Amino acid sequence: MTPHASVPTRAPLPTVRLLRHLLPYWRRLLAGALAAAGSELAAAALMATAAWLITRAAQQPPIASVSVAIVAVRALALGRGALRYTDRLLGHDGVLRAVAGFRTKVYETLGPLAPTGTPAFRSGDLLTRLVDDVDAAQDLLLRVLIPVVAAGAVTATATATATVLLPQAGFLLGLLLAVAGLLVPVLVLALSGRAGRAEKAARVELASLTVDFTQGAADLAAYGARDHVHDRARDAAARIAALERRGAFTTSIATCTVLLFQGAATVGVGRLALRAHAAGVLPAVHLTVLTVLALVSFEALAPLPGAARHLAAVRASAHRLADLLDTPPPVTDPPAPAPLAIDEPLDVDITGLRVRHHPDGPWTLDGVTLRLPPGRRVVLLGASGSGKSTLIAVLMRFLPYEAGSIRVGGRELRDCAGADVRRAITGMTQDAHVFHTTIRANLLLARPDAREADLREAARRARLLDWIESLPDRWDTLLGGDGATMSGGQRRRLLLARALLADPPVLVLDEPTEGLDPDTAAAVLADILDATRGRTTLLVTHERGGLAGADEIVTLDHGRIRPVTRDGLAHMALEADA
Repeated sequence: MTPHASVPTRAPLPTVRLLRHLLPYWRRLLAGALAAAGSELAAAALMATAAWLITRAAQQPPIASVSVAIVAVRALALGRGALRYTDRLLGHDGVLRAVAGFRTKVYETLGPLAPTGTPAFRSGDLLTRLVDDVDAAQDLLLRVLIPVVAAGAVTATATATATVLLPQAGFLLGLLLAVAGLLVPVLVLALSGRAGRAEKAARVELASLTVDFTQGAADLAAYGARDHVHDRARDAAARIAALERRGAFTTSIATCTVLLFQGAATVGVGRLALRAHAAGVLPAVHLTVLTVLALVSFEALAPLPGAARHLAAVRASAHRLADLLDTPPPVTDPPAPAPLAIDEPLDVDITGLRVRHHPDGPWTLDGVTLRLPPGRRVVLLGASGSGKSTLIAVLMRFLPYEAGSIRVGGRELRDCAGADVRRAITGMTQDAHVFHTTIRANLLLARPDAREADLREAARRARLLDWIESLPDRWDTLLGGDGATMSGGQRRRLLLARALLADPPVLVLDEPTEGLDPDTAAAVLADILDATRGRTTLLVTHERGGLAGADEIVTLDHGRIRPVTRDGLAHMALEADA
């Protein structure tokens, strides 16, 4: 190997990566783990000290000789409760803070994937990754690491104490504790690994079916497919229940095995202690302490089989989270983004643009050339699948372009940060969403600091103000999910008002009349062109009516831009009516 040869680095295991994301909170987590270990140690010490005190008291010694033990029993009894409370307080506080920070990181990773990268995941699957799989980090800390730390502390302390009192008893106790604390959980982990992955897959399927059923309930009812979806959901739920029963059975057998080791350790250590006492090398009080210590030291190992089962589930979730975190975003920002002025009019100059969705796929846009001067309203016509939405996605920096140039305010688009681009070029996308909240909150999404007058002006320009003021709750009217309580025209006008309220230098509107009847679509388009007068606007539509107010009309045909004259537009409108 040459001195300059690079050695490929191996990616860390997903569970290790998950743990690394939680390390910034290690101080709080360490405090909780130490409190948990202290609580278990106090419980074991309490029983051992009480055993010593009872045995010593049976010998009727002077009260002064057992006064320290009496105080120690009281202190350990109180300390155990205090440490248990501290363990719960610090442990949960640290874990919840760590999980909240990690969830934020996952959302930050998901942001660059939206909207063109998220379709790679089913909606229910993505929801499961963001909720259940992120919550697995909580199980990793609370139900795996903290019990392991506590069990390790008790094992080491009990073994050391027994070794000091009787070396052969310490060796036997340490051996049985190590076997019960290592071998049994490892076997549980091995048996639960495949079951954990299968259970996670079943939960993902159930979540996806639930989302599909909720969003597509009307269509499923219309086509008589509800029973089929119900059957699939019941099958997934039955698989989950069967796998949970299997996991519970495995954990129960493992717990019984730990109890057998506990009994074997108690009997074994007790016999060794009895022999040593009979030989005169071990006092009677130490005999009792050793026997009780062997019994109580296994109490800290009781959670380990369950911890192993939880670890199997955490590993499955960590793999899924690693897939999400490793998904490359469709577009990455340059290392040193060029500044983009958004407080002044911007012109957009597109030259020879070529875009495709797959490296070996056909060109969706092949040599598109288009110019948007400041204040000009340009209408882009095209049939479905002609690449209109792709052009919008590229302009808003959601998709990369392989060839050609897009210059915004004199800056090349790929040299600018995506967030800056979307502050300069934004508006109404084809799949724009109406949130299940009030009209006011839906509009303020575009500009949170907007005043009441700004809301009214945007609604007035979108021809929505009269409808809002006719409602009993007006601006505080609660809208259904994705605008279910609104008509198609009202929903589109609300989305238009939100786009107008954003007030970007370049406004883009992608299929603002999607799903509307021709007469309503023509009326909405006419209102849009009237509301955007004097504003740099790119209106993408397949409708031919209502476009008389446009400054320029072009069509996208086979990935290329072609100008449309007024006579040509009238001819296309007549053909559409025919």
